[in-house]
Amino acid sequence: MGKRIIFHIDVNSAYLSWEATHRLQHGDPLDLRTVPSVVGGNEQTRHGIVLTKSIPAKKHNIQTGETLYSARSKCPDLIVVPPNYGLYMQCSAAFGDILREYSQMVEQYSIDEYYVDFTSMERLYPDPVEAAHIIKDRIKNELGFTVNIGISTNKLLAKMGSELRKPDQVHTLFPEQIADKMWPLPVGELFMVGRATERKLLGRNIKTIGDLAHADPAWLQLFLKSHGLLVWNYANGRDISLVRMDRHLVIKGMGNSTTIAFDAEDKKTAHLVLLSLTETVASRLRQAGYCARLVSVSIKTNEFYYSSHQRKVFSAIDCTNAIHTIACELFDELWKGDPIRHLGVRVSELCQNDFQQLSLFERDYVKQRAVDQTVDLIRARFGNGSVFRSSFINSGVRFSSGGTIDDEVYPMMSSQL
Repeated sequence: MGKRIIFHIDVNSAYLSWEATHRLQHGDPLDLRTVPSVVGGNEQTRHGIVLTKSIPAKKHNIQTGETLYSARSKCPDLIVVPPNYGLYMQCSAAFGDILREYSQMVEQYSIDEYYVDFTSMERLYPDPVEAAHIIKDRIKNELGFTVNIGISTNKLLAKMGSELRKPDQVHTLFPEQIADKMWPLPVGELFMVGRATERKLLGRNIKTIGDLAHADPAWLQLFLKSHGLLVWNYANGRDISLVRMDRHLVIKGMGNSTTIAFDAEDKKTAHLVLLSLTETVASRLRQAGYCARLVSVSIKTNEFYYSSHQRKVFSAIDCTNAIHTIACELFDELWKGDPIRHLGVRVSELCQNDFQQLSLFERDYVKQRAVDQTVDLIRARFGNGSVFRSSFINSGVRFSSGGTIDDEVYPMMSSQL
């Protein structure tokens, strides 16, 4: 057998690309990717943030994670669109389905990234670079968005290759190309070198990936412990991890939070905000095919005092009303009467929802789950605001709050890709 051939396929500006494609397919004449635009939270809240940005927005120095207020100050004409997580999951699935037509060995790394082991496909596709261009162009033509593809002999180098230049590109980064293509890059661009690790390396005059590759691994371990050996191996292009076929993301929890546009000072308003958060969380939970056994609520007061409370439920749930009821009970036990600036709802201890056993002592939510599923279908077809509860009318609270993903996703590894 010849050398391994691994592809890493990454969607360019995924959320924005998917939103732009969806709008174009539904008659919108404006391509969000061609103008300064971002996907982010509700601008009416005080701390909505940028989740992803267009290339024209990057020219205004708009950064992922900064507040929408800050982004708007840099670019007054900035277009802000809310996130649509259901759409993103559908696009991710369609993207993965195309990849599986070219190889059985496909692994999803995140919602917008896949690995493909192309090693056994040389008889059908003798030139992997040509095959990568076919896949890239097919995704662009059939699904409407662009991807970058990195090609190498292992997952680490394939991932680094896909990051070299964007968008809509195919790059190789084989071991013999490391010195020219990877070593000159800033050390902070190496996979698994986070901000804290980068600061420690820069403080010791390790500025490039090449500097790290040529450092003494025993010396690196003195201040980076075992992580030092890991990033030293990565800097030298070493990785032995395998592409894991039919591997799904392991989601540990889902949550949503919001900074309220005004300080909530009464229980009724707080309960309504919790409902708006629960609507989003429960919908995402059902979309992913999970139920939850643990519900958590967090509060931040106007003086920035933070507290949280959680409860385990006997039977796993995905019903909006069931989760909201528990969230309100947790809030009532937790709240001391101070004005509230920020609220959050989180579910965890997830399990598949294909089997559900209700306790004799718990309320049967079968009918309400059926209503939830119907509402999900209507919103998927006609938009998130096509149907919502009347309790939000004239309340000052949006029917769907938040705008950040804080799912705990553990897609891969402890020490390997």
